[in-house]
Amino acid sequence: MRILGLDPGLTVTGWGVIETEGNRLRHIGNGGIPTDRGRALAERLVQLFEGLADVIARYQPVEAAVEETFVNMNPASTLKLGQARGVSMLVAAHGGLRVVEYSPRLVKKTVVGTGKAAKVQVEAMVRILLPGCAVAGSDAADALAVAICHAHHRPPTFDRAQWGRHASTAEGRS
Repeated sequence: MRILGLDPGLTVTGWGVIETEGNRLRHIGNGGIPTDRGRALAERLVQLFEGLADVIARYQPVEAAVEETFVNMNPASTLKLGQARGVSMLVAAHGGLRVVEYSPRLVKKTVVGTGKAAKVQVEAMVRILLPGCAVAGSDAADALAVAICHAHHRPPTFDRAQWGRHASTAEGRS
């Protein structure tokens, strides 16, 4: 099964695709979708939408895992991050993918063994868990970590009929 991990951000949204077969993980691809800071917010959200739609079309994942938003000290930054998360979830759901959210603490605990791991520890463990993986930056490493977390914690059942017209989009992918 192919899993798309997403680390939403308005400046760069990290993405990572892995494949699972039993308890084996294999790296498929990763990267970041940058937005142009000089553009209006709505235009930047369209850039994210189009970039993620391209990733989904290219790699054909079946499920998507998204990192939950943490609330920081700046409410405006938190709101913008929430909008990027919303677009990320919308694109995945619109593409027929099952979308599941994970807390940053659970992602770190799953990948590193502690929920308070630093970014460098997460990136190092991603490289160990996905041998031969060339990580395209910290946003992509975080996205791969979210995908790994999903591979270990994904809910066991999924009724494709609940997704209505999008159910057929994900059929046959693995």
